[in-house]
Amino acid sequence: MTKTIPLLVAGAALVLASCGPKKTEQTAPVADSAAVANAPVETKKANSDYKPAFEGQTRTAGVKSATAYEGTLLDSTLTRPWGIASLPDGRFVVTEKGGSMKIVTAAGQVGAALGGMVKVDSDGQGGLLGVCIDPAFEQNRMIYWAFSEPVTGGNLTAVAKGKLSADEKKLEGVKVIYRATPAFKGTLHFGGRVKFAKDGNLIVSTGERSDLETRPQAQDLNSGLGKVIRITTDGKPAAGNPFEGKVGARPELYSYGHRNVQSIAFHPETGDLWEAEFGPRGGDELNRIEAGKNYGWPTITYGIEYSGKKVGDSIQQKMDLEQPTYYWDPVISPSGMTFYSSDSIPEWKNNLFISCLSGMHICRLIIENNKVVGEERLLAEVEQRFRDIAEGKDGALYAVTDQGRLYRIYKK
Repeated sequence: MTKTIPLLVAGAALVLASCGPKKTEQTAPVADSAAVANAPVETKKANSDYKPAFEGQTRTAGVKSATAYEGTLLDSTLTRPWGIASLPDGRFVVTEKGGSMKIVTAAGQVGAALGGMVKVDSDGQGGLLGVCIDPAFEQNRMIYWAFSEPVTGGNLTAVAKGKLSADEKKLEGVKVIYRATPAFKGTLHFGGRVKFAKDGNLIVSTGERSDLETRPQAQDLNSGLGKVIRITTDGKPAAGNPFEGKVGARPELYSYGHRNVQSIAFHPETGDLWEAEFGPRGGDELNRIEAGKNYGWPTITYGIEYSGKKVGDSIQQKMDLEQPTYYWDPVISPSGMTFYSSDSIPEWKNNLFISCLSGMHICRLIIENNKVVGEERLLAEVEQRFRDIAEGKDGALYAVTDQGRLYRIYKK
């Protein structure tokens, strides 16, 4: 059974602040809508006194959608869903952290777990992670996914592929095509998103496994940890990668200096690759990824250690290290994102939508000339840890949460 949740609509005399299950509907007048619209959405104190490198790098102007839209709870029976990807017929493939992959309809009907799945290590932040559909799915029925694989010496982020059977009950010919070595005995920072680029290659994100021992590998070009990786559908380094032929560097690497990348998306018009990654206490980042660039972790950061201590030498800028396009302090914990490409809600066209865990909302960012100029928070009232988000064939956004829910966000 679905539950419709009216969401915030700017420009109205009243703001309807409705809530999820077990909450009552409330209304409140807006005294100065222009002032409210321009105030940053973040009002909490930052964890540090670090200063941004340029205006608008953090806490940009808050915005509110002028279009009336709704959020509908479609299902609440999923078990720790982690990834969602749109099928050509309007349905979705959803991964569950424990190791199951399921097909879900746009109405929220959840199918049985597909057979043939690989074994995953689901301890901590591990498990069955991001998923993507082959652009030629209607011909080859291929699905690709990332997962934390148990191996000798610990575990690692791996990528596998398989063919959805004709009866849609199992995955056939499942094969692991890539492993981000070295393995490490830990439970954190697997990254784990996988997306198709327009050139037919795969983009894969990894984490640096969090531990102080592995953290420096984000800067190591001979390590698969803390990287954005570009490979073929067979798991080979893609031609033209920036470190191709360089001694001491892995040819599959595309960018480096990342902490824990759980968000990657391609801009629908420019084709640019964007990613978002977790900071420690403060310092979540949004980056526009360019081939061969170093994004700084752990040398530079806008975050501090969870203990409250400084990270490394406590610097935020350094020559030849890329600045984030945008950062958050306190963190929102960005996990899964998509650009909106539909004409259904024109003002959302080319906006970036990020599912937030600790932030417990969906973050909408307006990006102009590669700079964030507006930020909005959606579905904050339902108090869910949003894990991933995808655009459906119907022009709606579909988001899954750690608590097992599937939401549809659409024009009212």
